[in-house]
Amino acid sequence: MLSKRQELILKLIVEEFVKTADPVGSKSLTDLLDFSSATIRNEMAALEDLEYLEKTHTSSGRIPSDKGYHYYIEKLLSDNNNYSTSFNVIDELFSNKEIKRDEAIKQAMNLLSQLTNYTTIALGPNAYGSKVKKIELVPLYDNVSVLLLITNHGHVESKQIRIPENTDSEEMKRVIEIFNDILFDCPIGKVSEKLHYEVNEQKIKEILIYNSTIIETFLEAFTKFTQSKYYLSGQSNMLYQPEFSDVSRVRELLAFFEQNDIFKLVEDTTKTGITVKIGKENQISAMRNCTVITVPYGFGDTEKGTIAVVGPTRMEYQKVIPLIKYLAKHMSKLYKE
Repeated sequence: MLSKRQELILKLIVEEFVKTADPVGSKSLTDLLDFSSATIRNEMAALEDLEYLEKTHTSSGRIPSDKGYHYYIEKLLSDNNNYSTSFNVIDELFSNKEIKRDEAIKQAMNLLSQLTNYTTIALGPNAYGSKVKKIELVPLYDNVSVLLLITNHGHVESKQIRIPENTDSEEMKRVIEIFNDILFDCPIGKVSEKLHYEVNEQKIKEILIYNSTIIETFLEAFTKFTQSKYYLSGQSNMLYQPEFSDVSRVRELLAFFEQNDIFKLVEDTTKTGITVKIGKENQISAMRNCTVITVPYGFGDTEKGTIAVVGPTRMEYQKVIPLIKYLAKHMSKLYKE
């Protein structure tokens, strides 16, 4: 545990760095504290030794480390921040009883992105929590069929697909049987990944000998199952953060947002409460300079989704955390009505 004085200095450094994006020196703190410059410098050095602060190469000032941000969030962040204006805007959105659930979630993500100036993601309930129980293919006309995916919660997902010409109907039945065998109890969000892996296994290889186009058709359909279950807003907001002035870093980040890998940020819907992953805690390389804050929403054990806010590690935590919690409560109500 840090001393009260160290906590105060760490809190001020975090909030000053969040505000300015410039390393914080002892001189800038003397106007805010009743301690001497020497005392402040000594405490900053101690905080650096304890790995709560880092010294940059370009300045004599300090910046918070990932560990320092976590201490700030867990020990120093006040619950007394008043964001009633932002809360009122959220209340207004959800007071519209005419709006459909999916549209409400989409608008909520846009709103959260506008209020925070960060990127926001919502993963809808059943996208990852549900598991495959049965797959069926229902012919419609000519070469067009409907692919049905039935989950353990009784939900039915459907996608219209075009079957390659000259495909033998018995061969298609065999494909469906193999898919049912491979994908039984597989989380919906993992279906595409599972199929790509199984392509190298013997059963799928046997099908490929007959018609590789069939596999590609199904892979595309299953990918769309998961794509239709998330909402992404404010990708370009990261471009305006000083941390992402480097072109290669921006390119990597935007490429990540455009890929299905975005699910990896919010796929674990089993956790309860808010989760904050800062910097190197994010396993994905594009996220190493980012913070990802997630909170679940939904109703009961079967209907759970996740909201996430993605921003730089120099995030306005005191603003974002109350907002994302408040929004999650409203979104949970959508599934109780």
